[in-house]
Amino acid sequence: MDTTYDTEYYAHGTPAERWERARLFFDAKEYTAAARVLAGLVEEVPEQTGPRLLLARAYYHSAQLGRAENELRAIVERDPVEQYARLMLGRTLERQGRHAEAGPHLRIASALTGDFEEA
Repeated sequence: MDTTYDTEYYAHGTPAERWERARLFFDAKEYTAAARVLAGLVEEVPEQTGPRLLLARAYYHSAQLGRAENELRAIVERDPVEQYARLMLGRTLERQGRHAEAGPHLRIASALTGDFEEA
């Protein structure tokens, strides 16, 4: 496939249209396609948490764990109390076998939801 056509397909439309297309790909479990649409959208609106979080989830589900980790760290850096990003970061680190690094993020995510472990 021609890479120019390929790039144009994933970048076509308004941000709202691309957001909807990405969500349709994600809901259809076409995570790599969703990520391709979302990557461009996140470049345009890096301050918006929604597209970046869905991009991280698409990367996670398509086993692009390093990319998922990078997106989640960007969210947590900007918004340290973003509970779902903390949870996903912890799970992403666990999936990479980095349990010691995952622990603090998972504990913070639990604390943010009020789900404290019994001592």
